[in-house]
Amino acid sequence: MWDLKAKLLDLSLLDLFGAFREGVELYGSGGFTSYSEERLADQLGSWAAQGMGRVKMKVGRDPAADPRRVHVARKAIGESVELFVDANGAYSRKEALALAGRFAVESNVSWFEEPRPSDDLEGLRLVRDRGPVGMDIAAGEYGDLPGYFLRMLQLGAVDCLQADATRCGGYTGFLKVAALCESFQMPLSAHCAPQLHAHIGCAVPRLRHVEFFHDHNRIDRILFEGALEPQKGRLYPDRSRPGHGMALKAVDARHYRI
Repeated sequence: MWDLKAKLLDLSLLDLFGAFREGVELYGSGGFTSYSEERLADQLGSWAAQGMGRVKMKVGRDPAADPRRVHVARKAIGESVELFVDANGAYSRKEALALAGRFAVESNVSWFEEPRPSDDLEGLRLVRDRGPVGMDIAAGEYGDLPGYFLRMLQLGAVDCLQADATRCGGYTGFLKVAALCESFQMPLSAHCAPQLHAHIGCAVPRLRHVEFFHDHNRIDRILFEGALEPQKGRLYPDRSRPGHGMALKAVDARHYRI
């Protein structure tokens, strides 16, 4: 509905919302646990070479092997690029604390996403309070209603809150989360769907970055005209196109019809 309103007014979504910044910072996201070390290094290293200032990989499938995998990633991207890890809630509380220390010391990891499941707010708070200095604990991607995010903020469970407009009630819900972050002075990160978060991300004051998720980016380029391309680690909305600026490639999409 926001996209329709913007098109009726012949405005980009960014101009409808009101611009706070011209572009959003990105982090390259992939590094799945099914990847070999070679594929992991190649993907994250290529993003670093393209100008991404931060990249994220998955951990948690094999905790014993994770420190080595993370070190492989660090060697591939060099020392100047930030390295993020995402456990999707796979670790126990003690595993999360122990590995947070190793990741920080051995590979200079600065972002630890969902060391515990998002519903374990006490566990997240434990890792946040006792984890290494310089490592942010993040969660919130599964949030739906404002109360979900409010509880996370009130308990001090994270250093950076995540939200996903495709899960939290669209752009209206995302703006509510952004208002909560403003009141708690908490940074906000947009989860996945980089094309849909580019405009709204430019409109909210406390946005830190948007997840440039590997699979979403691949599908966007296949199926949509007007998909934005990263420019030195940032996405800049096309303000000359109304709405979110994308149009379905109907002919190309037929190939995937079920």
